[in-house]
Formats: sequence, structure tokens, C-alpha cells
Amino acid sequence: MKYLGLAFSNRLFWPVVMLVALLAVNVIAVPGFLAITVNSEGHLFGSTIDIVRNGAPTLIIAVGMTLVIATRGIDLSVGSICAISGAVACSIILGSPNPDDPGVVGVAVLAALGLSLLLGVWNGFLVAVLGIQPIIATLILMTAGRGIAMLITEGNILTVESAPFKFLGSGFLVGIPVATIIGAVTIGFAALLTRRTALGLLIESVGINPEASRQAGVRARGLLFTVYAFCAVLAAIAGLILTSNQTAADANNTGLFIELDAILAVVIGGTSLNGGRYSLAGTLVGALIIQTLVTTVYTVGIPPIATMVFKAAVVTAVCLLQSPTTAAAIGRWRRRSPAPQPVAKVAVSR
Repeated sequence: MKYLGLAFSNRLFWPVVMLVALLAVNVIAVPGFLAITVNSEGHLFGSTIDIVRNGAPTLIIAVGMTLVIATRGIDLSVGSICAISGAVACSIILGSPNPDDPGVVGVAVLAALGLSLLLGVWNGFLVAVLGIQPIIATLILMTAGRGIAMLITEGNILTVESAPFKFLGSGFLVGIPVATIIGAVTIGFAALLTRRTALGLLIESVGINPEASRQAGVRARGLLFTVYAFCAVLAAIAGLILTSNQTAADANNTGLFIELDAILAVVIGGTSLNGGRYSLAGTLVGALIIQTLVTTVYTVGIPPIATMVFKAAVVTAVCLLQSPTTAAAIGRWRRRSPAPQPVAKVAVSR
């Protein structure tokens, strides 16, 4: 009973239970769902590989969103930054006489990341310096970002035939999808940066009480600039993966609604929207749940028109199970449960 109570109190318990339940549903529908094979080219192949590969862009953005939310903020512009990043990269590659030149692709990627960094600094400026509420500050770029991407592409869908660029979204390295490797490196780097240095503690302190943090000497403005810029760069990376996978820059559809999936992944993982303590491990589980949900829709045969309703139902269930009311109910149940009786010791005479 003691260990059961500890499991219930862990904020990752219910998300992991939901992830296992979704995988179980898929296994029931398709018995070989969890099977992983190696194809003739030496690449890993299987439904679970597709989940971690297709869920990588959401995970990458959710990592940045976790740090932003930990500071009691939010970033609604990440989807538009995805579109801008892809548009910049594709326009540079198409303007080159040799799209297959790795140097050209490198310049295109660096240009996309550089512009996205500036956009993240702009968000940080609006929030940290001008004091605009984060939801409003990032809503500005969310609205204008699609227009910026449209201006870059001149309203066209830019199709790119470049092997080095395509490698980002659909390539494999040592049999593992490149997108998955980028996602793993991203969350590993963020965990190392925030948990092995004082940065994570400072982010949590700003999220819990910005005024007290300022009086204690914490440079809240610098931290806000950092997290918004970092989130924008991660959104650009995700946009490059999405654009590379599609082999085209679509200003209207690239990264559409991905900010909502990222926020859901963060919340499912146990990070509070009120700021403060956060969990990158929970964000990883949340991103896997979001992508597994999408896969389950196709596996079980749920009509596409009901996809959003199904996703909302599962997310609502996880959030209800994580709510303080549920935790209090479990606590009352544990207190009413009879304690195990001690075993009486009987003296044995020799």
C-alpha cells in the first residue's frame, strides 16, 4: 500500500499509465504493433519507430515550451516560426544553382535558425521589457508570422529537391531516424543545461515568484530573453524537420496547430501553467502520448472527422486523473484502508 501511494503521488504515474494503455489498444488492434524490424537498407522499421520519428517535432518544441511555461509564460508563435524557418531554408536552397551542395543547405539552415533566434528575442523583448502578457505578445507573432512566411515564399509552395536537406526529416543515421536523434539530443541538452547548472533553479524561481526573485538578485529579464529565444530556435529546428519531410515549404500548413500539441504535451507531463517546477521527463511522455494518439486513430479505424474529439477526450482524462481533487480522493481512500495487522510473535521454549 505504501508503494502504491508513492506511485499515485508521482506526477508521471497517470501519463505513463495512459501511454501504456494506448499502446495496449494498438497491440490489441494490430498484434505486431510493437515489433521492430530492420529493412534491407539497415534502417529500423516499425510502428513505434514511426511514433518517435513523427513525434520528434512536437517533442522538440515542447522542450522549449516547458521552459517558457516554467517562467509563467507561454509561446503561441512556435507554429508560425516553424513556417518561417522552412520558408527561409527552402528559398535559399532554391535560389542556389546546386541544391544538393551541403554547404548551401548548411547556410540555409543557419539563416533559418538565425532569423528564428531574432524572433525569439523579439518575443522576449515584448514580455520582459515592455511587460506585455506572454499570451498577447506571442499572439502578435503567431498572427503575423504566417504572413511573413507567405511574403518569403511569395504565396507559393516551394518544392525542394535536395538530398542533404531531405536527410533532416526522412534520413537515417546508424539505422535510427535523424529526426529522432535530433529530438533525443534536444531533450538531453536541455536536461543537462537546466539540471546540471543553476539555470533550472533560476527559471523555477522566476516562475514561482518573479518579484522575490528580482529582489534576491536574479536577472529575470535575461532569463526571459533566454527561454523565449531558446524556444524559438527549437521551433525553427522542428520547422526544418517538417519542411524537409514534406520536401516543400508551405506557409499556410507547416506547423499548423503544433503549438497546441506542444502545450498539451507539457501539461500532460505534469508542468503547471502557473509556472514554477517543471518536468522534462514528463514532457517527453506527453509528446509520446500525443503522437501515439494520432497513430491510434489510424490503427483503430476512428473516422478522421472525430480525431480531435478523441484526442480531447484522452487529454481530458489524463488531466482529470492528475488533478488535485483526484489526488485528495486517493488520499482519503488510503486513509480509510485498514492498516495491516502485525503478526504476533510466539515464544518457543527450548
